[in-house]
Amino acid sequence: QVQLVESGGGSVQSGGSLRLSCAVSGFNVAWRCMAWFRQGPEVESEGVASINAYNTLNYAASVKGRFTISRDTAKNILYLDMDRLKPEDTATYYCAARDETSCMNRNSTLYKHWGQGTQVTVSS
Repeated sequence: QVQLVESGGGSVQSGGSLRLSCAVSGFNVAWRCMAWFRQGPEVESEGVASINAYNTLNYAASVKGRFTISRDTAKNILYLDMDRLKPEDTATYYCAARDETSCMNRNSTLYKHWGQGTQVTVSS
């Protein structure tokens, strides 16, 4: 059974950092397209970052240079390292997976498996 469980959210001041984790069971993260999405009070669902089975990374313009997606295939965990956080990064963050090796794009309708979300709050 496929399960994605996020952790690592919290409250931080502007300019701070957080690391989100997504523990995966039911498949190996190395061979799937994996991504992080977010949904906040002032923004619709946004694909933040993705990584495919060939280690191609892709980021939304709003986070490029500040966020880093990575995975530990031994632990089967997906990560999102977030630096220089801004109040507009406040959102619930979700990890997601496709049943494919490639990501195509960060259209949420392409992703079949989702975690329950973890809240990130950035204060000014």
